[in-house]
Amino acid sequence: MTTGTPPPTRPRRSRARTLLPLGIAAWLVLEVWLLTVVAGATNGFTVLLILVAGAVLGAAVIKRAGRRAFRNLTETLQQMPGQPGAPEAPSGTKGNGFLMLGGLLLMIPGMISDVAGLLLLLPPVRTVLGRFAERSLDRRMRAATPGGFSDAFQQARIHRPDGKVVQGEVVREDGRTAHPRPDDGTDRPPLTP
Repeated sequence: MTTGTPPPTRPRRSRARTLLPLGIAAWLVLEVWLLTVVAGATNGFTVLLILVAGAVLGAAVIKRAGRRAFRNLTETLQQMPGQPGAPEAPSGTKGNGFLMLGGLLLMIPGMISDVAGLLLLLPPVRTVLGRFAERSLDRRMRAATPGGFSDAFQQARIHRPDGKVVQGEVVREDGRTAHPRPDDGTDRPPLTP
């Protein structure tokens, strides 16, 4: 039995999903090319030292940022935020994510990733990127339509790959049939595969 509605169409791929693989491939080719240029200008041993130094420095940065984040987490949990007189966040909690990203970029072999990782170690750069990320997230949150967790499941139910709709009615154990109610989001049965 069909409902007369056309099957859902596949959403168009976003521009970012199309260009991201091409950008990563171009970045990798550029990294290899720069390493060969540096190896040609100096020697292979210098390139090896640069790569090992970047990996060691990146590991040290990630370890330090991780310890700082864990220390801030334990301080926050001990202070019980939300209580009167408790600060909202301990000092020095911002920038751990960018520090870890900088360490990860330093650990990735390549000259461009090393430069980007070193830039992320600078506090002014982290501050500017943090403000930009905060504004971008705030803008996206304001543009998002209100909805709950159940809306995500409803959309997952609508966009099933086979597009089939199963008609039926609920029969309760006491023998009564359940009458359909308006979709107000209350007392929905659990989703089952």
